[in-house]
Amino acid sequence: GTSRAMFEWSERTGVRLRFIEPGKPVQNAFVESLNGKLRDECLNLHWFRSLRHAREEIERWRRHYNTERPQSALGYRTPMEVLTTHAAAALEPLAGSTLPLIAQLNPGGSSSARP
Repeated sequence: GTSRAMFEWSERTGVRLRFIEPGKPVQNAFVESLNGKLRDECLNLHWFRSLRHAREEIERWRRHYNTERPQSALGYRTPMEVLTTHAAAALEPLAGSTLPLIAQLNPGGSSSARP
């Protein structure tokens, strides 16, 4: 079943599975909220004609959710705006701090890189 497939996948990939206690959705509030939005804003609005149609509509909703839909928890910004801001801030200290690598030919004929 599904649980066996998840277990086997986690073993293959080295991902540690963690489960919430039964009947305790507040332990996973972010995912519960996302699932509710997906259901209310996408799944309940469509009568899917095929698996392909379902995938297309869900992908359309996902792109909208991540790139166009402002979210109050993110200061009325989109997830993409937040990601872009955090990525730029995280990379800023690294700009200019990397030393150029100079490839040198060793006397033995092999190449090496040094700062």
